[in-house]
Amino acid sequence: MADSALQELRPVGRERLIVVEDDPVTRTMLVGYFSENNFDVVGAGSCAECRQALRARTDLVFLDVQLPDGDGFELAKEIQATSNAGIIFVTRRDTDVDRILGLEIAGDHYVTKPINLRDLLARARSVLRRRSIDRKAARNHNSIAFGDWIIDLTRRELLGSDGKPVALTRAEFDLLAALVGADGRPLSRDYLIEVVSNRQAEVDIRTVDALVARLRRKLVGCGAPVIATVTGVGYKLALSERL
Repeated sequence: MADSALQELRPVGRERLIVVEDDPVTRTMLVGYFSENNFDVVGAGSCAECRQALRARTDLVFLDVQLPDGDGFELAKEIQATSNAGIIFVTRRDTDVDRILGLEIAGDHYVTKPINLRDLLARARSVLRRRSIDRKAARNHNSIAFGDWIIDLTRRELLGSDGKPVALTRAEFDLLAALVGADGRPLSRDYLIEVVSNRQAEVDIRTVDALVARLRRKLVGCGAPVIATVTGVGYKLALSERL
């Protein structure tokens, strides 16, 4: 069945995925496999086709990095700006630089080819489950104040005492939100790796340390470090005063 036909026959109530892959064999394989596992799946062979598919509600995007009409990392930024969909990069580019860049820009996972379909299915379900929990948490408690800042979980914004937003990457925001939500309890580096990337095996703890260092530089204003190091464990929020 053609990709456009799949879109026309989209069932109601199932989670909707977009497979952005220029190789028709790989795209057909992924569309078929996830359709058989009770997902509503649309295939896209280019950035332009992905943008078209994103006009409808989308829960998750499988995204190749090398596409015929653009760069997958740049497309991920567009998706993040216009949609709440999760993003799993599925690509042959397997350098540490690409992997870290993808996760810091917008990715929930970074999977390299050849593809293990069962592993990819588990990752997809994990991302969708986590995002569902995040949405419920955001509805129950939208904003949390700590020190000189307010973090808005619904809008995914950090506001300073002057009410102006502080620019954070997706990974920085997710890490900070986890520390704020822990209300002063220390969180291990391994746990924070899972928060940032949802993958423990392929991201070094140095990624978490680098994100914390960047956050500390951005969270300046109260005279004391907002994120404290807990020796042998990880990090905790030094200020946890809630609204």
